[in-house]
Amino acid sequence: MRTRLKELRARDGYNQTELAKKVGISRQTVSLIERNDFMPSIITAIKIAKVFGESVENVFIFENEDFEAQKKPRHE
Repeated sequence: MRTRLKELRARDGYNQTELAKKVGISRQTVSLIERNDFMPSIITAIKIAKVFGESVENVFIFENEDFEAQKKPRHE
């Protein structure tokens, strides 16, 4: 998955702290999401998308390899 979060923040003039306050998450979480080190919950993803007036699919882009990785059995 890749995210357009940083691009959309720049477009709308938000810094990480401002976006975090609007969504109800920490600035560190925004940073982690932007770096693809954290996948937000669906609720958080929806809140983020609403801030930008975008669909979740336009903020968080799933790529073919994301779906392929989910199909593989996990060994625990």
